[in-house]
Amino acid sequence: MSSRKIVSSSLFAFTFILFATGGRAAQMSGSDSHQGMEMAMSSTSTDLFVMPGSDFDRPGLVPRANLNIGIGHTFGFLKKDPIGDELTFSYTYENAGTHGFFHTIFGSHTEALGVMKNFALPRTKAVSGYTMIQAGVASFTGYSHVLNRFYDGEALGAMIHCSGHSSIWIQDGYNKMPTMPWYTTASIGYTWSW
Repeated sequence: MSSRKIVSSSLFAFTFILFATGGRAAQMSGSDSHQGMEMAMSSTSTDLFVMPGSDFDRPGLVPRANLNIGIGHTFGFLKKDPIGDELTFSYTYENAGTHGFFHTIFGSHTEALGVMKNFALPRTKAVSGYTMIQAGVASFTGYSHVLNRFYDGEALGAMIHCSGHSSIWIQDGYNKMPTMPWYTTASIGYTWSW
């Protein structure tokens, strides 16, 4: 399958999920929707997120498991910062093998710190957007010794606010490590905020 078809399929799936779940979120009562948006745009909050997804590794853009868990906290004094208003920490397991989807002896374990920028979307209170920049260390297992590499990731996503405390995050990311080809990820996950 060509990279253009993979990207087109990813964008179609992303758009379909966004509109399918966004339509359901738009049917919430006005107060629930408004409360969800206020929670997302309030001066401080903490988000716990779990995002299973798939990498599309190069070469060949083969799908591999990408399981991510993390926590982020917004800071009111960063609201006007153009790069981000929420600091994040996450752990990601990725199948780095040449076969299988979920697990092989070759795994990538990444711990990353990041900054996330939350922003409102016009004409809706049920859906908002975000960008995230992360950097950290990826450790590759399955070899005679653990290989550590610098990790850099950028992501664009949408938050569908289900209530004042829960939302569904949809994310598409671009990831790079030195001495390795770049790869993309597509994830959907659940977030609890307080």
